[in-house]
Amino acid sequence: MMLYSLQAARDYEAKAGAEIATGLRPGFHLSARAGWMNDPNGFSYYQGLYHLFYQYHPYDSHWGPMHWGHATSRDLLHWSYLPAALAPDQPYDGAGCFSGTAVALPDGRHLLAYTGVREERGPDGVLRQIQTQNLAFGDGLDYEKYPGNPILSEKDLPADCSVANFRDPKLWRLADGSYRLLAAAERRGAGGVLLLYRSVDLVHWALVSTPAENRNRLGLMWECPDLFRLDGTDVILLSAQDMLPKGFEYHNGNGSVVLLGRFDPETGVFDEQSDHALDYGIDFYAPQTVQTPDGRRVMIGWLQNWDTCNQHFLHSPWFGQMSLPRELSVRNGILYQRPIRELEALRGEKQCFDGLRLENEVRTLPGLRGRMLDLELELRPAGPLYQRFAIRFAQDAACHTGVSFRPYESVLKLDRKFSGSRRAIIHQRRAKVRHENGALRLRLILDRYSAEVFVNDGEKVLSMAVDTPISADGLSFLADGAVALSVTAYRLNP
Repeated sequence: MMLYSLQAARDYEAKAGAEIATGLRPGFHLSARAGWMNDPNGFSYYQGLYHLFYQYHPYDSHWGPMHWGHATSRDLLHWSYLPAALAPDQPYDGAGCFSGTAVALPDGRHLLAYTGVREERGPDGVLRQIQTQNLAFGDGLDYEKYPGNPILSEKDLPADCSVANFRDPKLWRLADGSYRLLAAAERRGAGGVLLLYRSVDLVHWALVSTPAENRNRLGLMWECPDLFRLDGTDVILLSAQDMLPKGFEYHNGNGSVVLLGRFDPETGVFDEQSDHALDYGIDFYAPQTVQTPDGRRVMIGWLQNWDTCNQHFLHSPWFGQMSLPRELSVRNGILYQRPIRELEALRGEKQCFDGLRLENEVRTLPGLRGRMLDLELELRPAGPLYQRFAIRFAQDAACHTGVSFRPYESVLKLDRKFSGSRRAIIHQRRAKVRHENGALRLRLILDRYSAEVFVNDGEKVLSMAVDTPISADGLSFLADGAVALSVTAYRLNP
C-alpha cells in the first residue's frame, strides 16, 4: 500500500492551484484548489474563521486516494485556500482519509475526527476495506494525527455490522464536557445504521445506542450523518446510497435525507416522526452544518452526484464544487433552506420587471443576461390556468438549461439536456411543489457553473451543476398559456 506525503500534496496544490485563472472557477462557490473535490468535511467555526475541509485528490481531477483539502472564510462566500490538512500517510489510513468533522476544543486546539481506510486481503484472497475512526489535533493550519489512532475500530462495532462500511464520524462536545460521536455503519442484510458513542476523554469510547436504522427502506448504506436541534425539533441529516424512488420524494441513485423527530441525549434514542428528501435536484450530496456565532444553523453540501461525476474531461484542472451555504429552519414538519443572507452583500445592479404578461411566447428582457445572478420570480395566471412556464439560462444559439413549471401537475422540473453535454447522463429531475392555482415564488441563484432553485421561500430546493461554456449567458422566459410575471434580478459581484 502506497502512503502519500502531506508535504508533497501541499507543494503540488500550491503550484497547480496558482495556474487556474480565477475566471475559470465559480464566483462564490468553493471549488477544489486543484484536482478533485467531493464531500465537505470539518465544517466548523474556529478562531474567528469558518473552516471547511473537503475530500480531495489534488493530483488528478478524478477520484483518487483521499486527502483533506482546506479553506477558510469570514462570510462563507469568499474563500481562502490553506495547505491540505491530511494525507493518507499512516498504515491505518493509507487507502484514504475519508469524511469527518471538526470541533474547537476548550484548550484552544482544533480537533479533526475522520475515517481512516486501509486495505487487506481476506482468507478468500479478496481485497477488502477496513474503516476506522481517527483523530488529529491542530491550530487551524497544521494538524498532527493522534499517536493512539484508531480510536474506534472493528472491536467497537456491533457483531452484525461490517468493518468495511463504518465511517463519517460526527463529533461534538456537550455542556458537561463529555463527547458524543455519531458514525454511519452497515448492518448486514438491513442496510445503514447510525451508531452513537460516548467518551469523556476523546480516547475511550462506549457504544450508547443506534439512533436510526435503515431496515432497507431508504437505499442501502447510509453515510455522512449530522444531528442537531432546530426550532424545537431534532434533525438528522444523512446521505443514502442506491436509493429507489418513492414517487417524487426520492430519486434513483444516491441522495440526501432529512429525518425529523425527538432525540433524547441521555438515552441516545431518536424518535423519528417523518422523513423527506433534502434536495430535489440533480446534484447535492453529503451535507454538513455549522452553527454560526449569531446562532444560525447553516448547511453546505457537495454540488455533484456520483452517477455523473466521471463524465468530465481528463485534462480539467479542477473538479467539484460546494453548494451555496443555506440557512436552515423547521416549519410545518419541513426543513426549509434559504440562501445565506450574506449573499445579499454581493448584489450589484438591480433590474425590476413588474407587470409582465406572457402569452404563448418566448421572450427576453432588455439587458437581462449573465451567469452570476440572483433572480426572484413571482408568477400567476393571467386568465385561465396556463399549461407551462419556463425560464432558460446559460443560453446561446446551441445551448440552454431550464427550469419549468406545470401547474396542472404541480411539477417543477430541471432540465439540462441542451446544456452542451455529450453524454447520456442524468439531465432532468422533477419535484412536486405547492402552489395556489398557478401562483408560485421562485428564487434562482446562478453562479458560473451551477444553478440552485429555491421554491416558496425555501420549502424545496433543486440544485444542479452546469458545465455550459461561460460565453452562453442569455436568459429567456416561455409561457404556454397566459402568465403574469414579475422579475427582480441582481447581478452578483464576488
